[in-house]
Amino acid sequence: MSTQIFKSYFDFYQREDKTVNGVSTEFAAENPEFEKQNETNKGCWSCSDCSGCSRCSYCSDCSGCSRCSDCSDCSGCSDCSGCSRCSYCSGCSDCSGCSRCSDCSDCSGCSDCSGCSRCSYCSGCSDCSGCSRCSYCSDCSGCSGCSDLENAKPVASAEKSEAPYYPVIENIHQKVLDAVSAPDALDMATWHTCDTTHCRAGWVVTLAGEEGRKLERRTTTGFAAMMIYKASSEIRVSPTRFYETNEVAMADMKRCAEEEIKSQTQNK
Repeated sequence: MSTQIFKSYFDFYQREDKTVNGVSTEFAAENPEFEKQNETNKGCWSCSDCSGCSRCSYCSDCSGCSRCSDCSDCSGCSDCSGCSRCSYCSGCSDCSGCSRCSDCSDCSGCSDCSGCSRCSYCSGCSDCSGCSRCSYCSDCSGCSGCSDLENAKPVASAEKSEAPYYPVIENIHQKVLDAVSAPDALDMATWHTCDTTHCRAGWVVTLAGEEGRKLERRTTTGFAAMMIYKASSEIRVSPTRFYETNEVAMADMKRCAEEEIKSQTQNK
């Protein structure tokens, strides 16, 4: 499929032929063989050395993936972001070396899991966090070497810990875009510049109000924003996008807002 240079992601989004691949001017300058690198891709944005992928963005060395972003060396995945060396996963973010997982984040070496976070080398688990080498568990946290457990935690832990609460922002992508569109409201160089100027993640935390600020204080700005995004929308935003330039970030925020509006229109 042909690959063309576009001034911005917004221009790419508005192209008439949706099968055409696109790259930014900067990407084309850094990757002079961008056309050859995207020969078998369809509808992808600024990808390199991928094959047989469709509607992906900022990926490299992937094959047979669709609607992924910022991934590398993956195959057969869909709707993932920021992953590496994964295969046949869907809706995951910032995972590595996983296979056949869905809606997981920050995991490594897992297989056949769903809805987990910060786990490693688990299989067949769901909705767990911080576990390792477990199998077929659900709703667990901080476990290791377990199997077939539900709603468990390490026996050695005597303290009761509150289940994490992640604020929900209705129409989050539209609200974030409205906020950053004000004059001098976006500065991707730092989390918070002042009360009226933040980066993308900073605005997500700010728009979540006091609950967002509490989560930010307990964790980090990036983690808080990632989890608020995940709780508020099925449109995934990789944490790697919190470190982009103003121009690139603005283009992706526009894309997410448009996707959110389109989804709402289709569901009416």
